[in-house]
Amino acid sequence: MTQGITVQGTVAEGFEAVREEFAAVVAEERDDYEGQLCAYVHGRRVVDLWAGAEVTGDSLYGVYSATKGAAHLVAALLVQDGTLELDRKVTYYWPEFAAEGKGALTLRDLLAHRAGLIGADTGFTLAELADDRMIAERLADQRPFWRPGAAFGYHALVIGALTGEVVRRATGRTLQEVYEERVRAPYGLDFHLGLPAAHEPRFRTVRPMLPTPAQQAELDAVPAGPHSLAAIAYNRHGEEPTDLAGLPNERLIREKGPASAGGVASARGLAGMYAAMISERDGRPPLLKGDTLAEFAQIHSVGYDLVARAHKSYGLGFQATADTWHPFLGAGALGHSGANGVQSFADPRAGLAYGYTRRRFAFPGGAAPENGRLAAAVHRAATAG
Repeated sequence: MTQGITVQGTVAEGFEAVREEFAAVVAEERDDYEGQLCAYVHGRRVVDLWAGAEVTGDSLYGVYSATKGAAHLVAALLVQDGTLELDRKVTYYWPEFAAEGKGALTLRDLLAHRAGLIGADTGFTLAELADDRMIAERLADQRPFWRPGAAFGYHALVIGALTGEVVRRATGRTLQEVYEERVRAPYGLDFHLGLPAAHEPRFRTVRPMLPTPAQQAELDAVPAGPHSLAAIAYNRHGEEPTDLAGLPNERLIREKGPASAGGVASARGLAGMYAAMISERDGRPPLLKGDTLAEFAQIHSVGYDLVARAHKSYGLGFQATADTWHPFLGAGALGHSGANGVQSFADPRAGLAYGYTRRRFAFPGGAAPENGRLAAAVHRAATAG
């Protein structure tokens, strides 16, 4: 239990209950808790809170797979432009991808985690994981782990590289460059795919999970084998097994900003990106038109995830947030969580954009449990009356 950590920041009129819920969450956490919560409604920031000894609203955190939201916003923009076509074969953009029986896979199925290309037989080095082009080059020659399109499973550390290679082949620019030019820079977002050295002093290193004995027993109850799909997807099977908890603490990862899990952001940056996606902001129209937003939010893969070995739902690159995490959200809600407990999403029907960060890796991984309470409080306030 925390002893006297003060919640700082502001909420708009009508969102006072969100501050109270955040304070209640903080009171139940460890003394070293750090976290941020931000939300927009119809493009207006209505929640901007943080708590912890040294954290501010400007502090930056590794956001793991929440990075995939930024990566696939880029894909959605290029589909909207007509630069990419979802039902074209991946090989139309990237001919080398056809190796080992992958030639029939469409871009739509690739984005929906249906490629069966979750990792490399011999694993990746840290240098390779930091470099999306190196990942893509390795995977172009890789035999899929299931018949492409026949099933789905979470491409945890590689989906951004696969999407990014299609973007690079179609535009001549990296996904990170397109994101910087069209999304991050115009809105001044603190959500970086490649953190400039000047911002390093604001970065807060990830702290490892500290499970209770009961939680540790639960984690140990169903261990994944060393060459299981989960081990391959999270790169635990090669000569340089990945320490997921420490991944954002590597400067190389922060510098390169790999599009699967290398993003660095504040809660303001997470929520601000989703607000720009669905709402008018600063005199600019929403980044995505209604039909594009609906296409990417539509559930494409639902049911048993071969990697997670659990029920999951995905749109195109995004998690189907209402089914996966928060059933109180409207149909068409989309976003992405991060392994350390980060959560970010948009609910277009409510005009709501949400971002949450925390420093210590949460049990059991994925969106931290407190997000259920916090997101529900924000949604209630946003839809009241």
